[in-house]
Amino acid sequence: MSLRIYKPTTPGRRSTSVVDYARALNKRVVTPRGLLLSHAKSAGRNNQGKITVRHRGGGFKKLIRLVDDRREKFDVPARVQTVEYDPGRSAFVSLLAYSDGEKRLILAPDGLKVGDKVLTSKTAPIKTGNRLPLSAIPAGTPVHDVELYPGGGGKLARGAGTCVTVQAVEGPTSILKLPSGEIRKVSSSCWATIGNVSNPAWMNVRIGKAGRRRLAGWRPSVRGKAMNPVDHPHGGGEGHNPIGMKYPKTPWGKHALGVKTRKKHKYSDQYILKRRPKG
Repeated sequence: MSLRIYKPTTPGRRSTSVVDYARALNKRVVTPRGLLLSHAKSAGRNNQGKITVRHRGGGFKKLIRLVDDRREKFDVPARVQTVEYDPGRSAFVSLLAYSDGEKRLILAPDGLKVGDKVLTSKTAPIKTGNRLPLSAIPAGTPVHDVELYPGGGGKLARGAGTCVTVQAVEGPTSILKLPSGEIRKVSSSCWATIGNVSNPAWMNVRIGKAGRRRLAGWRPSVRGKAMNPVDHPHGGGEGHNPIGMKYPKTPWGKHALGVKTRKKHKYSDQYILKRRPKG
């Protein structure tokens, strides 16, 4: 899907680009109501009403799409009816009509078109959109929506344009290279979908103006260095000043950058063969 760049009729339009969704939408087919969910907004607050995530609130009302990340209808062929926009994710979703009459939404692979047929099976051909266990996928094949544990549903490579590369299948385990560069082991009985995730142009979209961020549910964020010393550790000073301390801090004085959050002796360390590159 390509990007659309508008004529610079206003300062906001001058630096705005959007994904051209016109080709993706098929208005003749309507998504079943049972696959749409009205989700209440939290505005970054917990069950006590306290703000736990700052700079969130407002935004346009969204209907969440209930996407099937397991695809457990084995050996039942399905036809693609739509490739449509989903407000809850960066990738597109597709409506599948199975031969037994059931309809489900899935993550749309890049290159999937209306009218294509897809299949979830151990003997399915290596074709974009088909879902197979890792043990049946040749090395070097790009896959997405990969299970981390057998039967747990897709967890890896679900963002727009991403994919996981199958590097080797060694009996009960398979070696995967993740989008971050990390190389790890996964059970060969985990399922994965062939191809890259759709909408790879999403990473090149320019927001262009503050209003689009507000519609997405983001509120303004003030720099700490623009505040007074009483309000933030970075505040104070005359003119434009750097942070001027050993390390950046949060408004409450804690380390803000470069803090390791991964727990020691994490259970998944034994499956990671190579860490993602730093920086």
